[in-house]
Amino acid sequence: MGVTITGWGTALPDKVITNADLEARLDTSDEWITERSGIRERRIGDSCAELAIGAGRAALARAGVAPADIDLLALATTTPDQSVPATSAHVAFELGLTCGAFDLNAACSGFVYSLVAASGMVGGHVGRVLLIGAERLSRITDWEDRSTAVLFGDGAGAVVLEAVDGPGDLLAWDLGADGSLRPILYADLHGYITMNGREVFRRAVRAMVDSAQATLERAGVSAAEVTLLVPHQANIRIIEAATQRLGIPMERTAVVLHRTGNTSSASIPLALADAAESGRLSPGDLVLLCGFGAGMTWASALVRWSAAA
Repeated sequence: MGVTITGWGTALPDKVITNADLEARLDTSDEWITERSGIRERRIGDSCAELAIGAGRAALARAGVAPADIDLLALATTTPDQSVPATSAHVAFELGLTCGAFDLNAACSGFVYSLVAASGMVGGHVGRVLLIGAERLSRITDWEDRSTAVLFGDGAGAVVLEAVDGPGDLLAWDLGADGSLRPILYADLHGYITMNGREVFRRAVRAMVDSAQATLERAGVSAAEVTLLVPHQANIRIIEAATQRLGIPMERTAVVLHRTGNTSSASIPLALADAAESGRLSPGDLVLLCGFGAGMTWASALVRWSAAA
């Protein structure tokens, strides 16, 4: 059996931190931040679970399904609320789910990793999956470090996956990891995010492009046939460099980082939901999801959009 996306939802904290707010207390400027990252503001606050619950509840409502209809919960996060138990257990309880639940940490690639993993579990007694990407990155961000404080934010995005006969709408995918690159982007336990920005930029563009091309090749689809590229929302320069190499113009790319910042595993579902809500997607459209993250991990997936506009 295959899967199709039947619902989506998002959750963002109420507190907004603008570039002007950061400019007032760090050696930086709105112009510097915007030019180098494309980010103008970010949201911070709420726990990972609270954000996941909000996005999950919205996705269930959009899909028109009750909590009892969900057979599996997959939560992609790199910022769980506790070491033990998994945050997904708390999220499942608060949403009223009575099914299995697990966390998956592949950093910013986590949502696509979870999409592939959850899709592989569909069949038999698993007919519907609630898939959530949620992050509280503000908790592991050093707000005195101007190189990272300007980049990260909190948020969550979710989709409902439903089993369908036949191959379904997940047409092809590619996952990868290179642990030798761990030192260029990491956060120790109880520590803050540390990043070699220049090296991350170089590796990220290559990883996104190579993974996306591998997925397209496996699906037998050209870049010209892709309706919308939904990349990880890390940095506008990375997105622009990747789209140029893929041959997919920015006009066919979903971008929300100017108002969300980098929300790690929440960024792709946030951008996907925004595209769906704004009428950019119609049944039959080909959507290419593509991300990279600490690890270093990378992931891409080609999805045929079937939900009504």
